[in-house]
Amino acid sequence: MKPCKKCYIMETVPPNAVEEVKRLAQKKYAREGYLEENYHYFHLRDSAGAERDFHFHEFDKLVLLLSGHVDYAMESIVYTLRPWDILLVPHHTIHKALIDKSAPYERIILYLDRKYFDRLMPDARLFGCFDRADEHARYLLAPGEAQREPLRALLGQLEEALSSGQYGAQALCDALIIQILVLLGRLGFGEEAARRRETGHDEKIDAVLSYIHENLSSPLDVEELAAKVHISRYHFMRLFKAQTGESVHAYIRQRRLMRAAHLIREGMSAASAAINRHTRFIPTSPSRTVPSIKPKNIGKSKPKMRGGRQSPASANSLSLGIRTPS
Repeated sequence: MKPCKKCYIMETVPPNAVEEVKRLAQKKYAREGYLEENYHYFHLRDSAGAERDFHFHEFDKLVLLLSGHVDYAMESIVYTLRPWDILLVPHHTIHKALIDKSAPYERIILYLDRKYFDRLMPDARLFGCFDRADEHARYLLAPGEAQREPLRALLGQLEEALSSGQYGAQALCDALIIQILVLLGRLGFGEEAARRRETGHDEKIDAVLSYIHENLSSPLDVEELAAKVHISRYHFMRLFKAQTGESVHAYIRQRRLMRAAHLIREGMSAASAAINRHTRFIPTSPSRTVPSIKPKNIGKSKPKMRGGRQSPASANSLSLGIRTPS
C-alpha cells in the first residue's frame, strides 16, 4: 500500500500564480481598498447586504450595527455583532462580513483617512482606538446605553451636515468626526466586549487561524493542523468551514495572494511577489512539520467633501459612488 501524500497547501508555484497575484494586486476590491476622500460615510438599510470575500483596506474603517444579524471575521477572531456594537477595522486588517440575509441589515460605516486627521491635529492621537485594536487584536467596542446617547447625537449631526451643503459644512463634518474619534478613544475595550469575542466560535479553530496568520511563509498541512489541536481531519475541516465560510485551502490561498498583492502595491514586481518567501508561492520540499500549537483565546488624499447623494443600493446611503460596503 502506497503511503498517503501529505497535503501541504500551496507549496509549489501554480501555473497562473503570477497572473493571479497581479490580478489581485490590481483589483481595487470595488473601491474597497482605496479612499479618494478624507472620509466617507454610509448609512445603509437593505434586506441583504453584499458579502465580500476576505479583504483589507488602505484606510481605517468603523462599522456600527443598528439592526440585523451579522458575524464579522477579523483576522483570527469572529464576532457576532449586536445592535450598537462598534467594530474597529484598522488599515490592512483582513476581514469579512458573514451576513444572515433573512433579516433586514442596517449599519453605519465610516471610512477614514488618518493622514488627513493627523495633519489637522498632529498631537491628538485621534486614531489611538484603532492602534490599540490592532496591537491587542481586540476590535469590538460594546457601548452601554448611556454611552450610546452622545454617539447617536454626533452621528445624527454628521448625517445632517453631510447632506446640507451649507456654508462651513466641511469644517463642521471634520469637527464632528474628530468628536466621534475622541468618544471612541474614551470608550475603551470593556469586559463585555472581551467576553463576547470568546463566544460563538470554536477556540481550537481560533488557535489554528492565529497560527495560520502568523505562519503563512511556512508549509501548512491540513492533517497536521488538525492533529495539533487534537481533532480529526474531517471534523477539523467541517469546523473550519463553518466558522470561516471557506475551506482551509481557500482561506490560506486567499491570504497568501493578498500578502503578495500588498508587496506589489509597495513596488515589488508580480513575478517576484509570486515567489517571495513571505507568500510561500515557492517550490519546497514537504519535510517540515508544523510545531505544536495550543488552543487559546486569541487576543492578540485629495481634500473633497460632498453630501446628499444617495447610493443606488440603499435609500438612506450617503454614498458617493463607492460600491456598497458590507
